[in-house]
Amino acid sequence: MTKALSVVRSLLFLAYMAITVIPWGFVVVVCSPFLNSDAVYTWCINWVKLAHHGSRWICGVKARVIGMENLPTAEQATAAVILASKHQSTWETFALPSVMPHPLAYVFKKELLYIPFFGWAMSRLDMIHIDRSRRTEAWNKVADQGRRLSKLGKWVIMFPEGTRTSRGSQGTYKAGATRLAIAVGVPVVPIAVDSARCWPRKSFWLKPGVVTISIGKPISPQGRQPDEMMREVQAWIEAEMRRLDPEAYTGTPA
Repeated sequence: MTKALSVVRSLLFLAYMAITVIPWGFVVVVCSPFLNSDAVYTWCINWVKLAHHGSRWICGVKARVIGMENLPTAEQATAAVILASKHQSTWETFALPSVMPHPLAYVFKKELLYIPFFGWAMSRLDMIHIDRSRRTEAWNKVADQGRRLSKLGKWVIMFPEGTRTSRGSQGTYKAGATRLAIAVGVPVVPIAVDSARCWPRKSFWLKPGVVTISIGKPISPQGRQPDEMMREVQAWIEAEMRRLDPEAYTGTPA
């Protein structure tokens, strides 16, 4: 595929998302006061799945998932976990809720709530939005809401690096996910995603290809300290990233 055609398909995909999110977000905002939280989540995730599949139909970005056996089974559907994922692209924010067999609760910056229709719909979801400029207040909210959601069996998902990283790079891993896991007493499941090979950070140009979501084994919080536990999460994710996308990490040690 030529670059020009790939760019055209990317523009079509962005138009597709913009056009579909308006009626979806409008219905969520209008109807959410009359629906329970599970119904609101289902409605919102249906649009997320539409966006995820659109990246495949329009731009040729396919998903491959390995390690699903490391997640709680259907018989353990109420077993809470904290998902700690690599974050290279917008792609995984659509893909992860689409492929996970259980509802997710994201921890995200409150600025996303101001995006028309998309953010307005997100504000109706039972998730954790924080003000990152107020670190202590943000952590207290994550701890309180994370504990409540975990008791409900929800899977809380966090991006330890805090923001998207460029392909082949590594951000600073913050211990919020492991602090929450220890406070609540649930395991952390590390996730590696090589999405930047198809949808780079700070770019709207999607390239066709296969993105791999690799799910690691749960890491127990028992007897652990947050920083030490996060180093184990980081070690697994970064080693797995180098296995999934070795050409991006040439000469870069884990």
